Amino acid sequence: MTFRAMMQRAGNSVIRRIAVLLVLVLAVAGCDRGTPLTLVRAVAAGAPALSPFFDEHRGLGHDQEIRAAAGRGSLQQGDTPGLYGGTRRTNVCDVDRLKAFLTDPAHHRKAQAWADALGITTDRIPGYLDRLTPVLLRHDTLVRNHDYKKGKAVPFDSLLQAGIAVLVDEQGLPAVKCSCGNPLRPFAGDTNRISVRFGKGSREWRGYERSSVVAVRPAPHRLRQLALVDVTDPARGLARPVGTTGAHDRSFDAGTPRTVPDLTGTTFAEASRVLTGRGLAVGYAGKSRPAADALVTAFDPPAGTRLRFGQYVTLSTSGGTSSDPGTSGTPTAPPPTSPSTPHSSPSSPSRTSKAPPPPSSPHSSAPPSSSPPSSSAPAKRSAPPPPPPPSAPVTTSAPPPSATAVTTGAPPPSSAPVTTSAPAASEPASSEPASSALT
Repeated sequence: MTFRAMMQRAGNSVIRRIAVLLVLVLAVAGCDRGTPLTLVRAVAAGAPALSPFFDEHRGLGHDQEIRAAAGRGSLQQGDTPGLYGGTRRTNVCDVDRLKAFLTDPAHHRKAQAWADALGITTDRIPGYLDRLTPVLLRHDTLVRNHDYKKGKAVPFDSLLQAGIAVLVDEQGLPAVKCSCGNPLRPFAGDTNRISVRFGKGSREWRGYERSSVVAVRPAPHRLRQLALVDVTDPARGLARPVGTTGAHDRSFDAGTPRTVPDLTGTTFAEASRVLTGRGLAVGYAGKSRPAADALVTAFDPPAGTRLRFGQYVTLSTSGGTSSDPGTSGTPTAPPPTSPSTPHSSPSSPSRTSKAPPPPSSPHSSAPPSSSPPSSSAPAKRSAPPPPPPPSAPVTTSAPPPSATAVTTGAPPPSSAPVTTSAPAASEPASSEPASSALT
């Protein structure tokens, strides 16, 4: 009798545990119903678009087969060093041909749909294209893509494979898929709640890793140049002025070690500026990007570690209440600005003949925005000043070295200034190559 009672009590205990587990499962399922998976269509490098704006057989863009770089955090700002790649070729994306196509009266209906998708008017297309920069994706990247169907731009969420050629805007956001001319906008969903659909010419590609998928958020300022990694030679960096196609790239040594500074006690935003200024990428622990004022409690690798250009430093943070400007997923229209010069017309000279902006002309006063830049065209860029003689000291405003030679002492181009409030400012200047601010 006693044995039977013991068995009954044991059975009741098991039943209670099962009931608790069922409640937990139901609770989790209820949460999942509140945040459903976003269906994402995969697009492989070299795969033709299903409904393109532009005839892909005419060679508007050229994808390249590369292996996706490992990421540390699913949200990356557009000024992250090494986020994008490039080559010494200048024909990755034929912007002049796209401009001629969209300004041809015979294609007005497509041009109207294209402009509507990007939140601009058709008369602003030439000036907008002149401010875009061709790059190669180094990560499998989430975007809001668009097909052209029945006279309209039809949006859909898409995962673009690393190696796809895109045009990015002045804040580092993918704006156009080069091969088909389809407009792109930021992915606005939860990057941790996606379901990727492969098929229709885009089978799951070799090296695909769900954990390395990223979405790009706008840099907090307009960039003067992008710090790229040469995908054919990862030890070489390419400083590409915004609005140029590669003819004015300046090479720098991406293999020169950079020292990880002490970041303990700084805010996430401050630490990000310091790391970006040193040519290092910002990673973060957890599934969501920390708030701008969250305090850094730890980081990996530790201070003093030497890393190559574009390698990640993963930050652990606590607290924080203000929203990070790089986490906004829904673009907003920028305020109008007064034009300083008329924007380019379809008959303007080829982009490859443009000279890069002088390194000393800052754009830090430009307001941040995650949408296409306003209709006003940027001021005409003058030719760059001649490089300093070999004996000239390197300063924080010095441009990256010439594209004709790569030297081990070349500073990495930075897309954000290193602020004096960051702890790294007290480090002796001789211990780290200086970086040129691109704001």
